[in-house]
Amino acid sequence: MTLAVHLEPSHLELARDPLHVELPAQVRERVARCHEFVLDVSTSGRSIYGVTTGFGPMVEFEGRADGAGQSDNTILHHIVGHGELLPPAVARAAVLARLFSLGQGRSGVSEQVMDSLTAMLDTAFAPAVPRLGSVGASGDLQPLAYVAHALRGNGNAFYRNQLMPAGEALTRAGLAKLVLDGRDALALVNGVSVTAAVLGLAVAQAVRARRTAELLSALMTDVLGCGTEFTSVGLLAAFGHPDVAETGASIRSWLAGSTPSGNRPLQEPYSIRCTPQLIGAAGTSVRHAGDVVRRDLNGVSDNPLFFPETGEVVHGGNFFGQPAAFAADQLNVALVQLGNLAERQLDLLVDPHRTNGLPPMLSPEPGRHHAIQGVQLSTTATVAAMRRAATPASVQSLPTNLHNQDVVPFGTQAALTALDQSKLLRYLHAGLAVGLRQAVHVGARPPQAPGLAAVFETLAEVVPPIVEDRPLDTTLAAVADVLDDLVSEVEGER
Repeated sequence: MTLAVHLEPSHLELARDPLHVELPAQVRERVARCHEFVLDVSTSGRSIYGVTTGFGPMVEFEGRADGAGQSDNTILHHIVGHGELLPPAVARAAVLARLFSLGQGRSGVSEQVMDSLTAMLDTAFAPAVPRLGSVGASGDLQPLAYVAHALRGNGNAFYRNQLMPAGEALTRAGLAKLVLDGRDALALVNGVSVTAAVLGLAVAQAVRARRTAELLSALMTDVLGCGTEFTSVGLLAAFGHPDVAETGASIRSWLAGSTPSGNRPLQEPYSIRCTPQLIGAAGTSVRHAGDVVRRDLNGVSDNPLFFPETGEVVHGGNFFGQPAAFAADQLNVALVQLGNLAERQLDLLVDPHRTNGLPPMLSPEPGRHHAIQGVQLSTTATVAAMRRAATPASVQSLPTNLHNQDVVPFGTQAALTALDQSKLLRYLHAGLAVGLRQAVHVGARPPQAPGLAAVFETLAEVVPPIVEDRPLDTTLAAVADVLDDLVSEVEGER
């Protein structure tokens, strides 16, 4: 990967493994030019936040005279995070996002910092970053401080997903300790790169979730022999929402070659009939979140910004993660509604009164064996957990920092919740897929559409029919991976 390219949400997923990032000459030139400018203005007598001053409300006081000491203070007073650690893949994605912001040449960071971040990404090293501590206002100060802390050999880190002291992880990865001076430390922490990375990862999974919902809705329609009038081109065009029409087209494409059984009601329940409207609307929210996070990933989040070409040092609020906070909350709600749909579709599937006589819980021997019964219970619990987490974070503003941060967006928490929801939705979709596979085993028709028949064969290879009750937890995890792979292939063709 080259730093000159446009960073996409899906690129963030590449950072879970060692990733080589090239710094083109033009990137190095603008970073070096800005760094020299910062060194010049730092000794010019101008007051520059975080360079000549203290931090936050301490801006009215002078900072430490030496850059190394100022860097120490920047990092150390933020090492107070707590809670579970971010997964290594998420922490590494945040480093990639921060690298792209710093590479814009507006932060005054030194080239050695850029080289240190790229070197880290090229290994299996990941900083250990606690989940709680950021309000997403003056950037992700605390989580990014933990990134710098670990790269300096302090605290803890992961190497090949194993947690250990950061110094040991650096040694195993063959990395030198990061040395910070001047504005390096503040440039590392004073941006929303954790929020952007987490939201980007959530968006990447949400794109797959939308396609999975379309696929499973089509498979359910075919297996039950439902009519397909609800996907009519004219009907959906009249509704006036492009993403709804796109979902209808996707479901129609999956259903190509299938014919209704003629045994279903004139109008299906909404969990079938309204799938284009529901999934399409969710797709609109996913697309909006994607647009927002692309701007964050390819913009500059820091304060102040430096413009050597005009000699300006501009103080402002480019570390304020409100756009991502709103987008993450909207995405969160969309993911919950997709979860509601999957749960209702599974409920329909296990109910003999709505499936033309398939046995209850899709059991081959009701009473003696229970087949999907446990899956449905877990699905219900999962949906309840998703709903409880759907409270928006972006409106929970609390003043802090001696009222320097008197209004805050909580974008980091909003993004983390959206990522959590995307992972829970994978489980719900897996449960529905297992139910559809079992429905065919106990009497539903095999899918007639060639594309869906191929999908069903893939699922059947992973999920043997439930003849006798057995644990299904590892099966569900495997099916979630299969569904991601199937829809990623389809998305790649679009």
